[in-house]
Amino acid sequence: MAQSILYVNPVTGKDTGVGNLTAPLKSLTKALSLATSGTTIQLAAGTYNTATGEIFPIVIPAGVMVLGNEPNLGKGIVIEGSGQYVSPTLGSQNITLRLEMNAQLRGVTVTNRNATGTGVWIESTSVTLANNTFTACGREGVLVTGTGKPIIIDNRFFQNAARGLSLVRNAKGEVRRNVLEKTGYAIAIGDQAAPLVSDNKITGNSTGIVLSRQVRPVFRRNLIEKNTIAGLVVTEEARPDLGSRQDAAGNILRDNGQVDLQNSTTFKLVSAGNQLNPSSVQGQVDFIAAEVGAFAVGPAQFSDIAGHWAELFIQRLVNRGLVNGFPDGTFKPQANINRAQFAAMIFNTFDLPLIKRDVVVFKDVKSDFWAAKAIQKVAQMGFIYGFPDQTFRPAQNVTRVQAIAAIASGLGLTGGNLNLLSFYQDRAQIPSYATNGIAIATQKRLVVNYPQLNLLEPMRDMTRGEVAALIVQALVATGKETAIASPYIVTADPSLPTFTDIQGHWAENFIRVLTNQNFMRGFADGSFQPEEKLTRAQLASLLVTIFNPSAKLPPTQFTDVAADFWASAVIQQAYRGGFMSGFPDQTFRPNQNVLKVQMIVSLANALSLPQGNEQFLNRYQDRDAIPSYARSTVAAATQKSLVVNHPILGQLNPNMETTRALSAAMIYQALVSIGRLPAINSAYIVS
Repeated sequence: MAQSILYVNPVTGKDTGVGNLTAPLKSLTKALSLATSGTTIQLAAGTYNTATGEIFPIVIPAGVMVLGNEPNLGKGIVIEGSGQYVSPTLGSQNITLRLEMNAQLRGVTVTNRNATGTGVWIESTSVTLANNTFTACGREGVLVTGTGKPIIIDNRFFQNAARGLSLVRNAKGEVRRNVLEKTGYAIAIGDQAAPLVSDNKITGNSTGIVLSRQVRPVFRRNLIEKNTIAGLVVTEEARPDLGSRQDAAGNILRDNGQVDLQNSTTFKLVSAGNQLNPSSVQGQVDFIAAEVGAFAVGPAQFSDIAGHWAELFIQRLVNRGLVNGFPDGTFKPQANINRAQFAAMIFNTFDLPLIKRDVVVFKDVKSDFWAAKAIQKVAQMGFIYGFPDQTFRPAQNVTRVQAIAAIASGLGLTGGNLNLLSFYQDRAQIPSYATNGIAIATQKRLVVNYPQLNLLEPMRDMTRGEVAALIVQALVATGKETAIASPYIVTADPSLPTFTDIQGHWAENFIRVLTNQNFMRGFADGSFQPEEKLTRAQLASLLVTIFNPSAKLPPTQFTDVAADFWASAVIQQAYRGGFMSGFPDQTFRPNQNVLKVQMIVSLANALSLPQGNEQFLNRYQDRDAIPSYARSTVAAATQKSLVVNHPILGQLNPNMETTRALSAAMIYQALVSIGRLPAINSAYIVS
């Protein structure tokens, strides 16, 4: 078993060491070969290159953190080198580092001097790059491609030859609070990429940002100045979000060489709430006024919300003048909020008719109390009430269930469907008085759950960030705000099946989410039949529906799959995509039940997992039963947390026939690993 922290020192370390402080390893490559998800690799000062034993490209496995010195942005901790990587989306590349799902790189300097070299390659993964320096790369410091959704925050991109940061294909993610300078293009966004780019300082480059193809990026509070040619260049069919009447963008574009904003498209761009001189603009731009009061211009004014999951919600309320920070320049999004503070936020946000004309007197709220007026009015509007003993308890923290139910009540929302509560894993904790209010709030998309979408945590104290998200969703529901795209907004559909036979089943949560996403279906009698066995034809159909593989192999003819067989087309697509194979006698055996090991291999093929370290098989009591052809693949799937074992976590049962429930759980884990679904807490996931 790997240590939780491995220490590496390229000067004093030895790769025969144990990786602790007194006997550090010499190379990052060696440390990564020992690391498992959750491991932190602490790098000492020095240069990490081929001379010190590094093998490039270096791959940081899923869930592993490589940590240098974050306060000085990795000064003196240099990873330098280049190796060939064949990208599924962009072909052969020369790269220094590649990060797998949920990996982190913090506090290092990355350099790739190859003429076409990239420092960090991010492909279809959700990862974090924070407090690093990317410099002297032959092409770009960081490239994001595929369906990558990284968080790139507080880094410095300096003197890279062609580009500081590139985002292409269907990349999304967040690019926040970085400094990009003295490069060709500081940021290049192409294809169908749609990242959030906010609070960055982009200065002294040839061109600040270049957009091409059909990109849809969102720009907020960036400083783009003193670039020698242009600040922002928009070409082809690119349509950046530069603000709207309801949402001021707050970017500053100034003092760029030839032009601050060049729109070379045939579309008229909209600029709202930006500091931008029309005389330094080329092309069609519609300058409109934002319908909010004072709003933030330039990089974020709060030091502790950049990268926070609720940042966009908080900023929306700040722009409306509805919330404030603290004198030290923080917002404290994780701090709890008491009932008086919550009442004040409602009072500042909503001005609705009073449903109670009589003055409500709370014996613990004196007339000179700072929030007395707010408490009085929100009670009369029907948002929040006192307790049976005629107290309000203003200093008591407001819980999540109290806050959500209060908003639903005060807005007079109706029409909740109690079936929606089945979405929540902890629905039994919802007090009976609040079930209808929570159902209404769920249906109206008021509920925002972080980090786990189906975990309501109704009795937990509400945080300032959560209240900001709730109030923004209330404004959206009443047509007073435009919607914010967030993966944590609960969207539940009461018309979707609940099934008669999964209540309390160990795989219930996996099944509910997959069926709500239309990845799997139940039966006409209202059942899901979780213990029904899955056939190879049914597995092919699932894999094609969910992953839609492109053809890598030529077509073949299976002797037992007729052209008019219901699954003929999906079997052929699954085979040509490399997800499933036939048998040596040229049969596919479509009606044969799928073995668990076959399911694991198919999912590993779907995710293009590399061969794994067979040490991971030591987690299984019956590891000797794993067929030899599948051992390294099962190891890779284990490392990616794809394997689900019920009822005994350490018992793989590789040759058991797979049930619909087990297939739902492992398919769900595959989708989690590529960032398409949020993680579910389950005692049966091998991690």
